[in-house]
Amino acid sequence: MKRPVFKSASIISAILFATTACAQPSSTQTITRSVSQNAPATGQSTPIKNPAVKSTATTANVTIAIDSRLRQTLTQAGIKAQIISIAPSNLPNLYQVSLVGQPPLHITADGKYVIQGELQKNPSKRQVTKTPTRSNSAQIGMPVSAAVKSAMLANMSELKNMSAKTPFFYTAVPGVIWGATLEGVPFLIADDAQYVTDGEISVIENGQFTGLDENFEKRKNQSVFKSLDQSQLITYPATGTEKAVVYVATDVNCPYCRMLHKQMGSLNKKGVTVKTIGYPIYEQSPEQMRGIWCQADATSRRKALDKAMLKGQMTPAPANCKVNYVTPNREKAAGLAVVATPAIYRDDGVLFQASFESPEFLEFLGVE
Repeated sequence: MKRPVFKSASIISAILFATTACAQPSSTQTITRSVSQNAPATGQSTPIKNPAVKSTATTANVTIAIDSRLRQTLTQAGIKAQIISIAPSNLPNLYQVSLVGQPPLHITADGKYVIQGELQKNPSKRQVTKTPTRSNSAQIGMPVSAAVKSAMLANMSELKNMSAKTPFFYTAVPGVIWGATLEGVPFLIADDAQYVTDGEISVIENGQFTGLDENFEKRKNQSVFKSLDQSQLITYPATGTEKAVVYVATDVNCPYCRMLHKQMGSLNKKGVTVKTIGYPIYEQSPEQMRGIWCQADATSRRKALDKAMLKGQMTPAPANCKVNYVTPNREKAAGLAVVATPAIYRDDGVLFQASFESPEFLEFLGVE
């Protein structure tokens, strides 16, 4: 199952995904709701007086060549909605394409990268006015620098769910940053934090939409894996020659996670090492999973997780364990933007987007 090109399809995607996954509960305080409660959606400063009439004029900042190229690219890619106008976007290095009856598109000059969504003006007082050094292609999928993150957070005081723990990553569009709330809700924001949208970046290749930017997703996920505390993953090593490594975000109360866990022995025998990220989404799960992760050593943790997954029996935390070993990796894993559990990733960052009960699963892992 492919992830949707535009967010209008994301609800359908979530419904399909839920047939073999436990859906992540919706956050009631996402970044976009916070912004929309404080500021109106904004496009360009020049109002469109007659949206029923197609505009063929170019603005002072859009050349005829770019205007023509973008119209041709979008038409070829299957955009049927009437294009009203094309003007510079409030997101860096993008042009806003206003459409009749649909949210606007924001597209790069070469027509490769596209975002669909209304932009929201950040209502926070701007504390840092200097434009940061823009990212380059080598930084795609990497966490933003400490200086950029500090400057962005300084300009986001009125936005909910934003903190030093919020993950931010460079995208393929210089000046556009991918972020996620700690609940795993993704958003895009300008690197000066002035405009934000809940859209994601899609790609047009060979005249067709191909889905989300897979190169970015892979590199971002690899960055997340590198940030995890490996000692706090419950790992089931391959028996014999290791042929594949996967990361699985799991919850002990998710029935589909339990179904996948029943395959653990078989996967290990096929040469698959499984690294389990504690990712509680059910209300009762955080404390139950803390108990499992509080066990004395790796073997004890595996036994406790097996007991929970295979028998539904939870192991309480020892009286002397007052810490929570699950939360730090769970917060870092927000950068994976998990939609539902179990979320299964190869160690190269690719998310498996079908049922783990399908024949495609072993093909995805490269084993027989």
